[in-house]
Amino acid sequence: MTTLTSPLSFAGLTLRNRIAMPPMWSGKASPDGCVTDANVEYHRVRAAAGCGLVIVEHAFVHPRGRHSGTQLGVHADACLPGLTRLASAIRAEGSVACLQISHAGSRTGSRITGGLRPLAPSAIVSPRDPKGEVPEAASPAQIAEMAWAFADAASRAQQAGFDAVEIHAAHGFLLSQFLSPLTNVREDDWGGDENRRGRAPLDVLAAVRARVGLPYPVFVRLGAHDELPGGLQLDAAVRMAARLADAGAALIDISGGMAGSDDPGRGPGYFVAYAEAMKRMVRVPVMVAGGIADPDHANRIVTSGQADVIGIGRAMLENPEWARTALTLG
Repeated sequence: MTTLTSPLSFAGLTLRNRIAMPPMWSGKASPDGCVTDANVEYHRVRAAAGCGLVIVEHAFVHPRGRHSGTQLGVHADACLPGLTRLASAIRAEGSVACLQISHAGSRTGSRITGGLRPLAPSAIVSPRDPKGEVPEAASPAQIAEMAWAFADAASRAQQAGFDAVEIHAAHGFLLSQFLSPLTNVREDDWGGDENRRGRAPLDVLAAVRARVGLPYPVFVRLGAHDELPGGLQLDAAVRMAARLADAGAALIDISGGMAGSDDPGRGPGYFVAYAEAMKRMVRVPVMVAGGIADPDHANRIVTSGQADVIGIGRAMLENPEWARTALTLG
C-alpha cells in the first residue's frame, strides 16, 4: 500500500517520501531580490527534517511582476550565485529542490515595481487587492515577453541546480488572472471563453519547456477554484489541469485560486476535494496543501488515492521538524 512514507518516482525524479514543503513566502530576500543566509537556512532545516520535496517560495521573473520588496527574484543572472547556494543546501539534505517562478500581475504596485504600472490580462483591479492600482491590459507582444521571462527564469533555476521548476498559476497572480473570468475580459486569442483564457498559461509552459528541454521537470501550481461569485470553477480548472498535463507539466500542485488559502475557519484539508477531482483526469502526480497538519490525515489522503504528494504549510512554518515527527510516527 502506498503511504506518506513511500517513495515516488516520476519525470526522472525520486522523492524519498510524499511530504513536501510547499512554496511559502518568507520575506527574507535582500532588497535586490537575492538569496540571503536566512533564505538558505529557512529551507535547509525543513529539508533536513526529511521532506521528500522542497518547493522554494515564489521568485519573480520580471521586475514588473514583483509582488513585494522582500520577495526572491530569478529575473537576472545576478540572482544565480545565491540560488545556486540555496539549491545545493536543499539537495545536500536529501530533498528534491524545486523553485517556484511567478509574476504578480495586478497584485503589485508601482512602488514595488520601480514606477512601472502593474500588468494584467485586463485593466481590472485584483479582487484580492481591491484598493490596488488599475493595471495595464497586456498587449500580445507583452504577453509574449512575459512568457519568455518565465522561460529565462526557468533556465536560471536549472543552471542554479534546482531539480525542477514550478510555474505559479494560482492565488490571483498573473496566470491565475488569465484563467479567471473575473479578471480576464479580453476578446482576443487570450480571452473570451474558457479555452482562450487558458492560452497564456499554456504559452508559458511551452516557452519554459522549449528553454529547459524535455527531460527537465516542470510543475504547475494551479488555482482550482476562485471561490468567488463569477470566478473560475472547479470543472473548468480540471479541464485546464488536463491541458497542462498533456502539454508536458510533470506535476499539478493544487491550491485555491483568487481566494488562495487566506480564508480562516475552514476545516483541515480544504483543497483535498479539488485534488481528488484532478486525480481522476490527469496521469501525472497531484500535490495538495491547505490546512493539513495531522500526519495521520496526511497519510490517509495518500492511501486513499486523493493526492500523491502532501504539502504541509502552516504546520511546517510553526514546526520545522514536522516531517521528522511524521516519519517517526509512520
